[in-house]
Amino acid sequence: MSQNKSITRYLGLIYQAGKVRLGFLIMACALAGIAVSPSSDLNGLEIFALAVYVLIASSTSGAFNQWYERDIDAIMERTKDRPFVTKELPPTNAWTVWLMLISLLALYATYKVSNLEAAIYLFAGIFTYGIVYTIWLKRRTWMNIVIGGLSGSFAVLVGSAATGNTFAMGPLILSIVLFLWTPPHFWALAIGYKEDYAKAKIPMLPVVVGDRVTSQAIFWHTLILVILSLSLVFYGMGWIYFIFALSGGGYFLYCSFLLLREQSKSLARKTFFSSIFHLGLLLLGTMFDAMIFD
Repeated sequence: MSQNKSITRYLGLIYQAGKVRLGFLIMACALAGIAVSPSSDLNGLEIFALAVYVLIASSTSGAFNQWYERDIDAIMERTKDRPFVTKELPPTNAWTVWLMLISLLALYATYKVSNLEAAIYLFAGIFTYGIVYTIWLKRRTWMNIVIGGLSGSFAVLVGSAATGNTFAMGPLILSIVLFLWTPPHFWALAIGYKEDYAKAKIPMLPVVVGDRVTSQAIFWHTLILVILSLSLVFYGMGWIYFIFALSGGGYFLYCSFLLLREQSKSLARKTFFSSIFHLGLLLLGTMFDAMIFD
């Protein structure tokens, strides 16, 4: 019984270290990329396999992020209990080898189930989050999350590339929407944990320019991305998608407007969660719309 508990605990630590919840979101982005593509020859089994490979690849880059950032995670209240910080998962260099091997296997499997182009976009997503964001930018510039947001955009392109429709307008627009969504999502979180980021010397936007300017950036990013997301109805999406996108986008925009009027931690948290609600509805909307009108 205790061995089962030990295994369960270890799997829970792996789940936490790999940011698997974020991985499911990235996986959903890839599925949405398939859904907004004008055509697809992928069967159900191939789509499922591709989704699993994207999830695995995303989780390896998430685990590398936590392994590499364990020093600053130990400083921040929000992240001090992560497994590599507490050393429940020993932060040895062997992790980098295993994570690289698993990533390469996921990339090869993606190539086999779809095509080389999809595998290249998946590699671009891993590299952007694991290297560009985590190592090169996060500790150096407030642009960290702006450029790091490309990882979600690449996930959409993985899905569209797998269908052979990379440069169709629908997937391109959705990838831009994901690029615009990431900064206000994280900036809202950063307002709530500004003291943490300042203590760890991470130049997130609220630390650099203050809450007022950050709330303005959040609002204008949100306005543009909501308008752009609704434009997908002109490129293959139907009324189901429109209702989902309008509902989630309207709520996100409303919360960001409240934050614009009054900068507070409670409104920042509300805006952060509204961004998750918005993206969830947006991605579900693409999939439901595609299933019903396909």
